Parts: sequence; structure tokens; C-alpha cells
Amino acid sequence: MPNPLLRPGTAADIPAVARIYAHAVVTGRASFETEPPGEDEMARRRAALVAGGHPYLVAEVEGRVLGYAYAGPYRPRPAYRFTVEDSVYVDPAATGRGLGRRLLGAVIAAAARAGHRQMIAVIGDSGNAASIGLHAALGFAPAGVLRAVGWKHGTWLDTVLMQRALGPGDGTPPER
Repeated sequence: MPNPLLRPGTAADIPAVARIYAHAVVTGRASFETEPPGEDEMARRRAALVAGGHPYLVAEVEGRVLGYAYAGPYRPRPAYRFTVEDSVYVDPAATGRGLGRRLLGAVIAAAARAGHRQMIAVIGDSGNAASIGLHAALGFAPAGVLRAVGWKHGTWLDTVLMQRALGPGDGTPPER
């Protein structure tokens, strides 16, 4: 695969993003949604993240969006404002080629530049070795497992929590 162009996602990317995410929702366990949201909802979600100053990136290869990643608010309460949660999704035809690693690395760097101090990975399914391994390779440490908190595809699913510091982490007070 040629080197992907990592760039900010735009409204024009939403059909590809919605297609990638719909596949993950319908066939996988990474997302706990059970029905794929439509393009309008995916556009609303992207716009809200971008308006909040959060990174929303796509990976484009030969003019085709093959993956996307973003960091968004971890929780809505004000004390969490320096902590973000990441999401990474890759087109099934492009998995296993390092695209997720490049996207997540770029989102980590962008979130750190924005002044965030912690990033949380909320990984659907404790059997999701690819996502757990990706996060571990990029400096995330296990933070816990919530057992059997989701019901999807006829089975109970765990949520794996992983965490990594951004920038100076908790070593200094935030600047803003």
C-alpha cells in the first residue's frame, strides 16, 4: 500500500467514514452501537468534535479514505476537560498494514499539542487483540476491564480500558 496521506477529515469524507464505521458496527465488537448511524449523524458527530477543537483525521490512499481516527471528550464534567478518548477505524480491506498505527499516532500527537494530558482507550471486547496491541505499542497501559457490560451479536462483551499520558501528563498543572 502506498503511504497514506493523513489529513483533517472534512464533510466530504463522511460517506467513506460512515461506510467504514457501519461495517464495524454490523460485523464487529469494537463499537457497542448495534445500528450504524447514517451519514447525517456521522457528519454531526464530526462537526461537534471539530468545533470543540478536537483532532479528527482521515487516512487517504490514492484518493480513497481508508481509515479515520479522532480524540473526543472522555466525559462531560469540567474536571475531565484535559482527558480525551480516542477512536480508530480502518476499512476492512486495509487492516494489518499499519494504517491504524499511523492514524492513532497522529491523533496522540495532535491531542498533546492541543494541551490534553491523558488519553483513554475504551476498547470493545477483551478479545480485540489487534486494538489492545495497537494501543500497547503506542504507550497505553492497561487501566482495567469492565466485565460483560455490553450485549451484542448474541454475547456479553467486556470493555478494556487503557490509558497513556500526553505531553507532561500529570507532572505539571494544565496551562489553560
